Parts: sequence; C-alpha cells; structure tokens
Amino acid sequence: MLEVFALPFMQRALLAGLLVGATASYFGVFVVQRRMSFLGSGLAHAALGGVALGLFLDAEPLFVALPFTVLIALLIAWVRERTELGGDTAVGIFFSLSVALGVVLLALKSEYAADAMAFLFGSILAVTPADLWAMVLVALASLLTLPVWGRWAYATFDRDLARADRLPVLFDDYLLTAMVAAVVVSAVKVVGILLVAAFLVIPAASARLFARTFAQMTLFSILFGLFGVVAGLVLSYLYDVPSGATIILVESGIFLLSLLASPKT
Repeated sequence: MLEVFALPFMQRALLAGLLVGATASYFGVFVVQRRMSFLGSGLAHAALGGVALGLFLDAEPLFVALPFTVLIALLIAWVRERTELGGDTAVGIFFSLSVALGVVLLALKSEYAADAMAFLFGSILAVTPADLWAMVLVALASLLTLPVWGRWAYATFDRDLARADRLPVLFDDYLLTAMVAAVVVSAVKVVGILLVAAFLVIPAASARLFARTFAQMTLFSILFGLFGVVAGLVLSYLYDVPSGATIILVESGIFLLSLLASPKT
C-alpha cells in the first residue's frame, strides 16, 4: 500500500492534502460552532473570481486568488459589522459579485476555461511546487494564530462576555474571517471550489459528536481531516476515481460512523 506514495506526484498530492486537511479542519471547528458554514461556501465561490483574475493576468492563480478572497472576506465582515444586513446577505452579495467577475474574465480569455475547470472540481494529483508554496504559507500563517485560539474559543461561546472582558473581539473576527478565506483558497486545488466547504465543515461536525471540550473538538477535527486525506488518496489511486471527491466521501463516511457511534445521538 505504501508504494502508492513512492511516486513523486503522489508525494506532492499527499503533502498538499495533509497541509490543507490540517488547516481546514483546525478552522472548521470555528466555522461549525459559529454557524458560519455558508461563509465557507461563499468564499469558495468567491475564489473563482480570484482564480479567473490570476488566469487573466497570466499569473499564478492561487497567489492572486489568495489576496482577492481575503479581501472579499474582510469586506463581508465589514458589511456585517457596519450595517443591519445579516451575514448571509453580505456573503450572498459578494459571492455573486465574485462569480460574475470570474465568468466575465474567463469569457475574455476563453483559452483558460479548461484551467478554471481544474479549480472547480479539484486536481490534487496535478499540484505544482507553486501550489505547494501557497499551501505552506497558509499553514505557517495558521500556526502563527495559535496564541489567538483561546480568544477565538472564548468569543465563540460567549461573545458578549468576551467584549465585557475587553478582548479585541472585532479584530479577532476579522482575523478569523481572513484566515478562513486563506484556507479556502489553499484547499481549492485539492478538492475544488464546489467541494471545499465540505472540507471545512465535515471533519469538525464529526468531531463535535464526540468531543467533550472545544480543545478535544479541535484535535479530533484535525485527526479526521488528516485521515480522510490519506484514505481518500489511496482509494482514489486504487480505483482510479477523482481524488478530491473521494476525500470528501471518506470524510462523509467518518461523519456517518460518528453519528451512529456518538453518545450524543
């Protein structure tokens, strides 16, 4: 079984999957606990605009999509904070704007439409060194946010009390939203725009069924995310099926088993 990962392209795919699986699962617990799942889906679709802009400019798509999607995420957070519009409304507005921009840019450079399709459905086996560097940068940035984990967790469960304790809740919200956007972009090449929200939600949802504390939920989510990547890659190689979709199917299987075995059900 291990000979599967002797191939260079499988090694790159495994490294990319582990990086994205760990970071997406880490931030996924906040997405699930704060009921931000629609934000993850909206940012995934917003990434299409960034990918299209990168292709239009003949630049590396992920390195253009990364700041583009983070900017969209910050705008969503700003509109949600400064207006009476709901968070889902702000997501819907900027998600639609980004997709429309992506469609127009791809129409202007139709020769790149096939490249964009790889981002829609994922192409983990075609991960390039540049893609890996983008994922490494996001993973390193995620490590730098570890000191903020306690504040994020505090505000997740009692936002008003966190404000009363003079924690920088608003700054933390912007930071968390920006990091979720960065993780979404890094995961696009692995599972695709259409499935990336599942990468954020499913491992964390599985972990929530077992965990007694938020720290346990975070740890279980990361473990489920990593296992899903490895098992999904092996199964996709053995049965010659799409890797990104297989990873999500494995994660879904973990959720179903967790649902049946969980003491909370």
